[in-house]
Formats: sequence, structure tokens, C-alpha cells
Amino acid sequence: MEEKTKRGGKMMHDVQDSPDIQRDRKLAFRLRRVLKMPHTFVILVFLIFFAAALTYFIPAGELDRIEDKATGKELVVEGSYQQIEESPVGIFDIPLAIVHGLIGASDVIFSILIVGGAFQVIMATGTVEAATGRVANRFSKNEKWVIPIFLSLFSIGGFTMGMSTEGIVFVPIGIAIARSLGYDAITGTAMIALGASCGFTAGLLNPFNVGLAQAIAGVPLFSGMWLRAVLLVVFLVITSIYLIHYATRVKEDPSKSVVYGLEKNATEKGVDHSHLPSFELKHYLVILTMILCFVLLIWGVSKKNWWIEEISALFLTMGVVSGLCARFGPSKISSEFVKGATAITFGALIIGVARAIVVVLEQGNIIDTIVSSLAMVVGELPSSVQVLGMYAFQTLMNVLITSGSGIAATTMPIMAPLSDLLGITRQTAILAYQLGDGISNLILPVSSTLMGTLAIAGIPYQKWVKFMWPLMLIWMVTGAVFLLIANFINY
Repeated sequence: MEEKTKRGGKMMHDVQDSPDIQRDRKLAFRLRRVLKMPHTFVILVFLIFFAAALTYFIPAGELDRIEDKATGKELVVEGSYQQIEESPVGIFDIPLAIVHGLIGASDVIFSILIVGGAFQVIMATGTVEAATGRVANRFSKNEKWVIPIFLSLFSIGGFTMGMSTEGIVFVPIGIAIARSLGYDAITGTAMIALGASCGFTAGLLNPFNVGLAQAIAGVPLFSGMWLRAVLLVVFLVITSIYLIHYATRVKEDPSKSVVYGLEKNATEKGVDHSHLPSFELKHYLVILTMILCFVLLIWGVSKKNWWIEEISALFLTMGVVSGLCARFGPSKISSEFVKGATAITFGALIIGVARAIVVVLEQGNIIDTIVSSLAMVVGELPSSVQVLGMYAFQTLMNVLITSGSGIAATTMPIMAPLSDLLGITRQTAILAYQLGDGISNLILPVSSTLMGTLAIAGIPYQKWVKFMWPLMLIWMVTGAVFLLIANFINY
């Protein structure tokens, strides 16, 4: 019997090592290596080389610009496009372009490092753990409600003050709450980022996209709000359903998480509701400090036009004061701050490398050529799909110009009169702009807000794309439907 088993084992071994199976195994291994998603830096460098190649094939050109006294923005003069001397970007110019990208995005990069350091100090006080434990306990039987509540809350910031970069500072809190409920970092990040994006895209009272675009197009400020309100509700419902479905799968089977490896190594593994950390005076003081800073943030952004520098200084102060409230000494605060900043250095650098793509396009002077050419293409489309052509045009512009107000100042002086010629209302042209500008922000690697958010969350860009692309397609189709409806009703 033993001899027979040995012979059987040998036969099995021979079958496993047969030439055909060995060849198949090697082929499968090679395919896995070929199909493996490249490193984020590899993807970005490839895009930089691609942008440089475009400067050899697309003619250099520029559009004349004049300053609009009402908005203070430089607006494009319609029909002013002219070709200029070619300035292709060579292969030896690319390293310098990457350095220029890092320098150009230095304000955002340092802001991310400061936010990461400040929140590490706050995390070290134990306040977030104590607070999220109670949130988890409160919603332990209705945890799914946390998702639409957070999405709706942050959409308010998006459609009023155009919250985008500012939302990054809330990501660690969102992740802590999501994990305490049995979800993952993707869920916590999405509750913040997707909510702000829904509000920003709908833009009910957003002065930085809809307000500016309407001012340039000569449309009454914030008019047509009813359709944008419907758009916001639809986006929030779609996003809530998508995110709840994902989060529920993760809660039932953690291996379904897109960032399962990250979750296995995370220190926050959830909260034991029966042994919640007790609240101490230091926790209340830290929470009070955070609330005061967030109130100052809203006031400063809405009333004093605060931006990256002021926001960074505010959160640096919040981190130091929170540490003092927890009776940390200067050395303890410093070590925790450095620990937090170090943890997100990789993600912060990605922002600068992504910025190099735009630097190359600007050095090659081809952005205005692309803008002018695409506007002409839209005008030649059949009337039934011209509004969708505007939508595609604005989406592509968001790849080239990452600033929402920058896109408005560049494209609306062209698209507003073009819409008159095409028989499309200017309000509809503005809707095409805001959808094209807003929807794609959460998947483009050139978006400093997205890359900063992922840096704070510790989520690889490839993993985020895997989670986000189905929802992005749903959003884009929804936007197209709204544009067709707007065109049909002469919005």
C-alpha cells in the first residue's frame, strides 16, 4: 500500500512537472508580470513623455487675452488664435520640466506635508480614537447612514465655497470613522472626496466655477439653480448607492477591499464597542481646538480669500496647539509631526511630478492650439450631438488646465458665442463646462487635489482608479443625460 502511494505520489509529481504544464505556468507568470499595473511614477513619466511628443506634432499657437475688470481674470479673445514659433520639448528638457513641476506645485506639496504632520499629532493624542469610537457606537445598528450623511455634508462645502483642496484635511477623520464601522480607507476617503465633488460639480452657489462662468457668459449670477439642484440630488443618490454597496461588501468580507493589503497593515482595526476609550479633559480641549480651526477655515476661505498658505498655517497651528492640549512637550510634538509628514512624502511628490505634464504642454505652447482646434471641431458636429461635443471638449480641457476658474477664463469666451451660433443656450454651455470640469477631477492624475487626498489617505493611485472608474462612467453618462435634457428644454 505504501509502495503504491509512493508510486502515485511520483506519478502526480511527474504530471505536475510535465513540459506542457511547466510551459503554461511560465506563460501565466509572464502574463502576470506584463499585465501588472506599473508604479505610479512610471505612469506619470510616461504621460510626461507623451505630452512632450505632442509638442512635435501639434503646432504651437496662442490666443490673445484681455483682463476682465469685473472678474479680474484674463479672458480669451474669440477668433484671436495665431500660430507662433515652434518650441518642442526635447527628451533632455523633461528632467527640468519635472523639477519645474515640483517647484510649481510646492505650495500644495508643503501643505500636504503640514496637514499630514498636524493630524499625526492629533492622532497621537488619542482624541480621534475616542471620538470615532462613540460615532461607531452611535451608528452601530445603522452604520450605512453615515455614508449619505457625510456625502451630503461635504457637498454643501462643494457647492457653496467650492471645497476641493480644503477637504483634504478631513480625510483622516473620515478614514478613522469608516474603519471604526468595519469599512476601509477607500470608504472613508470617498465619503469626503466624493461628497465635495458632487457639490462642486453641481455648483449651486459656487463662485469659482459656475459664478465665474456665468459672469463671463453674461448670464445672471447663479441663475438656473433649479436644474443644478436636481443634478446634485441625483449625483448624491447615485454616489450613496455605489459607496454603500462597496462598503457593505467590504464589511462582510474584508478581502473584497480594493486596499486589502493596506487594511491588514493599518493600526486602526476597528473599535471594540464594549471598551471605548474614556474621554478626558485633553480630548475635549483638542476637539475644541479642531472645531475653532474649522470655523476659522470656513470664515477665512469665504470672507478673506484664504488659500494654500493661510490654510497650511492654520493647520500647523492646530497641530501644535492640540499637542499642547494633550500635555505633549516640544520634542514629542516635533517627532509626531515629522512622523506624519514622512508617511505621506511619496504621495506629496506625486503631485509635483503630475504637474510636470502641464509644464511640458505650456513650454510647447500647444494648449491654446488644442483649445482653438477642439472648439472648431465642436462647431462642425451634427446639431444633435453638439452639446455632447461641448461636454467632451470641457472634459479634455480639464486634463490640460487643472484650475476650474482657469478653464472658465480660457474656454467660456469661446464657447459662449459659439453656443449662440449653434442654437444652444448659454446656460447649457455653462452646464457643459461645469460637468466637464467637475466630474473628471477624481480620476485625473494631474489633479493636485486628488493626488493630495490619496497621499493623506495612503491609497495608491492605481487602487483608487480600480474603485473609481465604474462610478466615473455612471457620473459621465448621467451628465450627458442632463445636458441632452437641458438642450431639449432650452435651459
